[in-house]
Amino acid sequence: MSTPSAGPFRQPKAVWAVAFACVISFMGIGLVDPILPALATQLQASPAQVSLLFTSYLLITAVMMLVTGWVSSRIGAKATLVTGLTIIVVLAALAGASGSIGEIVGFRAGWGLGNALFIATSLAVIVASASGGFAGAIILYETALGVGIALGPLVGGLLGSVSWRAPFFGVAVLMAIALVATLVLLDKTPKPAKKISLLDPVRALRHRSLATIALTAFAYNWGFFTLLAYSPYSMGGLDELQLGAVFTAWGVLVAIFAVFVAPALERRFGTVRVLYFMLGLLAVDLAVIASWNDTPGVVIGAVIVAGAMIGLNNTLVTQAVMSVAPVERPVASASYSFVRFLGGGLAPWIAGLLAEAFLPDTPFWVGAAVVAVGILVLATAHRLLRRVETGEEAVSADEAAPAGPRPVLVAVDEAPHAPAVAAAGARFATLLDAPLVVVHVPECALVDAAAASDDRGLDLDRSVAAAREALDPQASVTTETLAPVGNHDGVGGELVAVARRLDARAVVVGRPRGGALAALTSPSADRALWTDGPCPVVVVPDGAEPRGAGHTAEVPPSRPSSPWPSTARSCTTSS
Repeated sequence: MSTPSAGPFRQPKAVWAVAFACVISFMGIGLVDPILPALATQLQASPAQVSLLFTSYLLITAVMMLVTGWVSSRIGAKATLVTGLTIIVVLAALAGASGSIGEIVGFRAGWGLGNALFIATSLAVIVASASGGFAGAIILYETALGVGIALGPLVGGLLGSVSWRAPFFGVAVLMAIALVATLVLLDKTPKPAKKISLLDPVRALRHRSLATIALTAFAYNWGFFTLLAYSPYSMGGLDELQLGAVFTAWGVLVAIFAVFVAPALERRFGTVRVLYFMLGLLAVDLAVIASWNDTPGVVIGAVIVAGAMIGLNNTLVTQAVMSVAPVERPVASASYSFVRFLGGGLAPWIAGLLAEAFLPDTPFWVGAAVVAVGILVLATAHRLLRRVETGEEAVSADEAAPAGPRPVLVAVDEAPHAPAVAAAGARFATLLDAPLVVVHVPECALVDAAAASDDRGLDLDRSVAAAREALDPQASVTTETLAPVGNHDGVGGELVAVARRLDARAVVVGRPRGGALAALTSPSADRALWTDGPCPVVVVPDGAEPRGAGHTAEVPPSRPSSPWPSTARSCTTSS
């Protein structure tokens, strides 16, 4: 069984360094909100020009999301993290020293480049370095996100009351501290064995399920950033401190509903149903702002209340895309982030243009309409999403598994008997004349490839070597690392997802007795592998030893589905 968690807040210094950097990075989202009117006045810029501070930042972040996986898979997680932090430090300082709105917009765009590199790897680094398991690391990361979103407007308001330049210099100083701490306290992370192609995230959008959620997120972020970037102009001339207080209250609700309320609602009603409801409420909230745009009290109240809806949607949309994506999670995350940040980047700029061309309430009416369209987009794949959510189906008919021989999957972790299990899986694949896929389940079932450790790589190498020794020399053997899950209880569900995606003929596991795979027999665990799997599951008994290919003749060919004294269960195949 897994070692009990030491608690999410009892962490090594390296984890605190990265978590601190996460807080500062997420502060950047709302940092400029309280100073938007001051920038427009002091730099003689229109609201549309000032809104480009959001647009340049988010559009560059969106585009760079397509290449962050390519970068981190070649230089390693720590190097990517440090590169992103360095870019933010330099360009935040240059933005503070700027003399025109055009210069700030340009430097803010570069800031988006650094932010994309940073946020793409920070979670993986925290998970790889954290003590107490994946669940504790996730709690710490979500806490950092919530604190950053809540503090950004407050810090922006406090520093903005001194000068509009101060928030930019403040971020540069804080990020410089985080950079030094990361360099000193975080150990070097190895380069992953598998490299991600530049085109992988784009190709992933061909899958209907992923594209549907991504377009829904585009619509949601359009409404979100319309509210964030343009509502300060409808709040009756509040000063920087007052605007900071409004958006801090908004940020507190974002954090509370994202971390605590969203999981409870998701368990009670399901992700898809809650998404429909929350998107509808957000559209109504934007319509309220549009209808009472000349009543500051109503606008302020509607903005604060919107924090609850945005917090819920932030969590649930991300969960939805990770549940339905039929590709590796780093690739799915890059595709999804690219599309959603496009919506967030375009909305503030177009909101400014609409307000200048028509009326001040026009951006909010358009935002409400776009969010409503997002609900319709989500509804086009309702049955697919519900089937995925309930475990009935992993992909739709147009996302069927690739053609070719159906493989045998063998799941291994760091347990001492893993090489024997791998060899047994190889003998089974030989009998079936099937390719073999060795699925590695790390002790924290959960770190993406960019943060994998050397020890886990050695464990996998030993298992693969044992499998190759038991296979025919011409047989095919490939490897995968299990995608991140919320905690060990999700290991079975992730193995089911891999088996469905590859259309596996069987899944071979050892008798779970320690390590990540012990979750498969825990009373509190998700036993999806046994109950929802699309193929037979073969359990290798204790005492099995790795044997070469020459020993396969000992196994009776008339019983290919159970070549050892073992426990096998034929799982229900979904249709």
